[in-house]
Order: sequence, then C-alpha cells, then structure tokens
Amino acid sequence: MKSVEQAPEPLALLSINNIYLLIGFIVMFLVIKTLQDSAHPKRLSTALFWFLFGSVFMFGDVSITLIGEQITYLWVGVSVIVIALLAGMNMVSMGTYDVPDEQVKALDAKRFGNKLFIPAVIIPIVTVICTIILDDLHLGTLYFFDQSHVTLSALTLACTVALLISWKITKGSPLQALSESRRLVDSIGWAAILPQMLAMLGGVFIVANTGTAIQDLVTLFISPDNRFMLVALYCVGMALFTMIMGNAFAAFPVMTAGVALPFLIQGHGAAPAPLVAIGMYSGYCGTLMTPMAANFNIVPAALLDLKDKYQVIKVQIPTAITLLIINIFLMYGVVF
Repeated sequence: MKSVEQAPEPLALLSINNIYLLIGFIVMFLVIKTLQDSAHPKRLSTALFWFLFGSVFMFGDVSITLIGEQITYLWVGVSVIVIALLAGMNMVSMGTYDVPDEQVKALDAKRFGNKLFIPAVIIPIVTVICTIILDDLHLGTLYFFDQSHVTLSALTLACTVALLISWKITKGSPLQALSESRRLVDSIGWAAILPQMLAMLGGVFIVANTGTAIQDLVTLFISPDNRFMLVALYCVGMALFTMIMGNAFAAFPVMTAGVALPFLIQGHGAAPAPLVAIGMYSGYCGTLMTPMAANFNIVPAALLDLKDKYQVIKVQIPTAITLLIINIFLMYGVVF
C-alpha cells in the first residue's frame, strides 16, 4: 500500500522564514550598535542578551547536527535559559544615544503635527486590506503572502509601508530608523521579548494538561451545581491567568479546558460561542493590569517617555476591574 504524500507548502515571497530572518538581522544590528557603544554600562551582557534572542530567529529552524545528535533545539533551550538569567540578574540596561534636546523636539512636533499619526494608522489599514482582499495574491505557484501565516505576512508588509511613509514625512534614513529602534528597544528592555516567551509557556501548559489539573482543583472547592461561582471563577481565572502569562490567548485554552468546557458547557448547557467570547474579554481585563503584557503596557510607557513605567497600568486598573465585574454578570445572564 502506497503512503499518501502531503502536498508541499506553496512558495511565498513573504514567507514566515523570511520574516524571521528579517527580525534576526534587525536584532543583530542592535547587537553591533550596542558593542560599539563604549559608554554603555553593561555593554557585553546586553549585547549577549540580544544576540541570543536574535539568533533564535535566524537559526531556530536550521538543522544542526553534532556528533550524530541534533543540537538546534538544545541551542534554543540554552539560549532561553541564559536570556532569563541575564534579565533576572539585571544585566540588561540602556546605553547612550544621540537624542535631540527638548527645543528641537518641540520644533519637530510643531512642524510635522498630526502627520506623525499617519504611519501608525497605515499599519492596521494595510494589514486588514491585505489579509481580507489580497490574501491569495499569487503568480502561478508563487504566492506573495505565506498562506499559513497570512496575517503576519500582511503585518510585515504594512510595517514596511509605514516605514517608507515615515521616511517621506520626516526626511529620515534607514540607518536613522534602525538606530532609533535600538533606543526604543533598550527603553523597553527585557520586557520586549515577553510575548514570545509567554506564548511558549502557554504551549508548555497545554502539553502538560494544566487544564485537567485545574478541573480537579475546581471540584475540591466549588460545587459543580453552583453556576454563578463557576462563572465567576472562569472570568476571574481568565483575568488572573492572563496577568501571570501576559497573554489572554495563552490563558484561554487552559481555563476553557479546565472550567468552561466541563462545568459550564457540558454541565450547565451554556452556549459555547458567547461563553468563550466573554471569557476572552475577561482575559483582556487581565491584560490591562499586568506588566507581563509588555507590548500593551510597558511599550506605551517607553514610547511616551513616562517617568513611571507602570503609569499606564495604574490608569487602566479601575476600568479593568469594572469591566470584569460586568463580564461576570453578563456571562451569567446571557449564555445559559
């Protein structure tokens, strides 16, 4: 009996591998600039941190064999451990940069005005258009976007378009953009890589059947007949787990498998679609209250040059708690 061969992945210009290589090259540029910064207080450890991070993007899918053993996964695993140690030991810091004084910033802000918002608005617009309308754009067997990662490919193109428009508006240069990216990345620090790390952690939790463990814990403390407490546990659990992991998408499979599916959907007959939608919304409430969601809470503080890097979170907490309470009563009253 002949085995069925899987069809090969369609070729794409903006493939996921090319995107990873692009990210890797940009990070390596930051490493070089860091090593050239003689006034950097923690130059070598900071450069090592970003080198290890960038090398995962550049070489993570390269098959490397040494003494008959495949060592690529070992390299990535060791890199992640060393990255965590460098961050935990406070060995990653900011360097020195050519920053315009306040008077120059004020003049530039007055000169450019609201034009500065155009690149930011371009990114979501181009991403949506490419994802919905141009997702299967191809010439023969060559696709423009990676068909397995259309949204990410479209986002990459959108960022490139926004960068070109930024150069047109500001009369800047590619080198200037890369140099400024180093300042912004250093302002965010190790928290910039949290989304990737926490996404990996979510996969580990799923493989470890954490949802089953949560299900067993629930039966110890809450009666399966107490619908309101189960709803409250699911919503609050989504928020808390998101605060720990920094990502509602990582918390969702764990809490849904542990609480929503066995107790609310199967046990009480809840409508799955609105239940999980409100559950995700509850997770987003946790996103508003955690520094682990670096791209939402730490990055804006760095971009706005706020003295308190947790100021964004402090402002969002009352709204997040209010929405979480509303979600609990909304779920209890709507999905059953």
